[in-house]
Amino acid sequence: MKRLCLLLLSMGVPLITQAQIQTGKASFYADKFEGRPTASGEKYKHNKLTAAHKSLPFGTKVKVTNIANNQKVEVVVNDRGPYVEGRIIDLSKSAAEQLGFVNQGLAEVHVEIIDPGQGKTSDPIQVIGQVSVEEKEFYGFQIERLIPAGFGVQIGTYQELVNLMRLADNLKNSYQKKVTVQVKVVNGIKYYGLILGQFPTRAKAEMFREELRKKFPDAFIVEYKKLS
Repeated sequence: MKRLCLLLLSMGVPLITQAQIQTGKASFYADKFEGRPTASGEKYKHNKLTAAHKSLPFGTKVKVTNIANNQKVEVVVNDRGPYVEGRIIDLSKSAAEQLGFVNQGLAEVHVEIIDPGQGKTSDPIQVIGQVSVEEKEFYGFQIERLIPAGFGVQIGTYQELVNLMRLADNLKNSYQKKVTVQVKVVNGIKYYGLILGQFPTRAKAEMFREELRKKFPDAFIVEYKKLS
């Protein structure tokens, strides 16, 4: 792991030792889904604290915070979705009640992983496809360390270093933005989140995400936050 971190830093791609918070809109399950099987095989129950997420492994526990009233709830991911643009998580009705937005239907929330779970019913988190690599490639070494602040746009998640290096280099040249790599451990497996840009406000990050939408439709905003 130490060698990997040094190699990424030598590419001029900083690593962050910080928590990542995903922010966006939350919705909740309609009553008609009661008892129906979720993507994990479990049946949806409105009185259980569960959620659907597009990419987190099944069994992952996340803390969801309603930005409007600061109410919080912990839920376990057992389904896929929501498949509506702009929404990042779909909660059980009881979870939505704890956050106090059942009457509104939607809420702006923070989502933060607090427990990756055991992965017993987990499928892998969504990973960008393979990136072609020439037989011999060379990269210049430029070490840079920093503590990122503000907001960035996460492009995707990788397991293979070679794919991450090639895409990081392409993105840096194409968009002239800082490229940051976040190391995550989910279900005992290391993943590398590739984050583009460091913006002082969410509005500026959103504008950049719109620019990327055609090429990276699943890109989302992340807020850098120091680990306590």
